[in-house]
Amino acid sequence: MNRDELKARLRDRKIVIIAQLGVLAFILVGLLGSSIIPEKQTATKTVVNLEDVSVTKELPEITPINNVSVRAEAVYIWDVRAGQVLYEKNAEKSLPLASITKLMTTLLAYELINEDTEASITAQALRQDGETGFVEGERLSLKNLTHLALLSSSNDAAFALAAAVGNSLGDKDPASQFISGMNIRAEELGLDSLEFKNPTGLDISLTEPGATGSAKDVSLLVEYILNNYPELLEPTQDSAARVYSNSGEYHDAENTNQALYAIPNLLGSKTGYTDLAGGNLTIAYDAGFDRPIIITVLGSTYSERFTDVLTLMRAVNETIK
Repeated sequence: MNRDELKARLRDRKIVIIAQLGVLAFILVGLLGSSIIPEKQTATKTVVNLEDVSVTKELPEITPINNVSVRAEAVYIWDVRAGQVLYEKNAEKSLPLASITKLMTTLLAYELINEDTEASITAQALRQDGETGFVEGERLSLKNLTHLALLSSSNDAAFALAAAVGNSLGDKDPASQFISGMNIRAEELGLDSLEFKNPTGLDISLTEPGATGSAKDVSLLVEYILNNYPELLEPTQDSAARVYSNSGEYHDAENTNQALYAIPNLLGSKTGYTDLAGGNLTIAYDAGFDRPIIITVLGSTYSERFTDVLTLMRAVNETIK
């Protein structure tokens, strides 16, 4: 399947999902309409003077940050509601993403295939530097694979997820087709710096990362997920989880975000670390008054990615008026 055919297949999959939702809504209206809309009720029109109604809550001002020092090579802080950059450092520089890659992996899978679909753990998935405890042939729902990929950054779960969804995209290698889909989705979202070569973010060699992108585009990817599928990020709010296969075996997963308890009102996060990438971390949290803030750091160290984010978060919170 060539690139144009794959684009068409991805578009068709999304159209089918939207159409199915439309049919379901129509059926529900038909079934429940009589109880929702009283018979023979005369409609009345209410005129509202918009000048007398406050339709938006004024956002507290956040002053852009100037004096802050972090180890990360690149930083981007984005105020979602205000559409304002609060701080940036090499924000458009393309750097290795490591496991932050799994945000796109799980997003594409979520958009294309029902999360209750089951996937089989293959020998190829088990070779992805994973320590989840899977056995070959074990079957899990895509939802549970997604939880493991995001919460504990499971590489074998991410690969199994990609391969399962890739099977629906054509007759070529499933993982390769899924990776092509990841790159197409990045283009559709206007995240031009994002380039994916595998679904895990693992380094391919001593010199070639599995994915690259900018701190800015990572933040905007998080914003897209937060605005459209916030439930996708919910597992990353937990410190740990127990995930079951379809035959009853379970796998315990711990959150890789070591700063979890130091971030109030966390909306979601994703860690990343490889030799080429160093330490990466992106978080979204509510700074108050329904004020989502996204902070992304790339190219830090294993431990300092957490202190970098906490330093930046405190700097943001101190400027809220």
